[in-house]
Amino acid sequence: MKSKEDIPGLLRAVQVGERVFLRHPTGADRAAWVRLRDDSEAFLRPWEPTPPGIEEMLPSDVAFGRLMTTCDTRESQRYVICLREDGRIAGQISLNHIVRGPMQGATAGYWIGEAFSRQGYMREGLGLALRQAFEGLKLHRVEANIIPRNAASKALVKSLGFRFEGLAKRYLRINGAWEDHEHWAMTAEDWMDLRGRSARALRDGRARRSGSAARRASS
Repeated sequence: MKSKEDIPGLLRAVQVGERVFLRHPTGADRAAWVRLRDDSEAFLRPWEPTPPGIEEMLPSDVAFGRLMTTCDTRESQRYVICLREDGRIAGQISLNHIVRGPMQGATAGYWIGEAFSRQGYMREGLGLALRQAFEGLKLHRVEANIIPRNAASKALVKSLGFRFEGLAKRYLRINGAWEDHEHWAMTAEDWMDLRGRSARALRDGRARRSGSAARRASS
């Protein structure tokens, strides 16, 4: 089994899961990040934000430069999703528009490279980002805004405990067009409730397995 020192970036992780970890990007990530974005361009393009005056995805090297200037600020925290087995970058999760004061909230944005999609990496990564948001950054609310036809993204946030809060018409400009977005959200109270239920389910599962083992031993 590899040690933390053997896995690139793991010692700088802000959150660590079973198969992935989150960390801030560094300048040394440029080549791998740009290659992943370029290889996944057609896969990501339908969901890519494009501000007015920009009709195409930003060149990946330009996007990486912007990432580096906004990855660790008071207003945004952006993390690369890395595989625990070898440290490879699989995608990115951002906590954007962080607002303190009476709101204490942020908006989550995320993408996964096509080669790493549909393998559960994003679900675990977003769960880690929520842990960082509520337990690390002490935020109270995290929102996710999703195009209604993006069924995979809606299933993702729903599986993690987000609740649907409504529809915003022509909310964000995506891939050159103003798109409606569904608002999904979670609060710190929701998070703690989910953590409590998960802990109880884990204890119950262990108790059942222990009981089954004891019955087999006595039979």
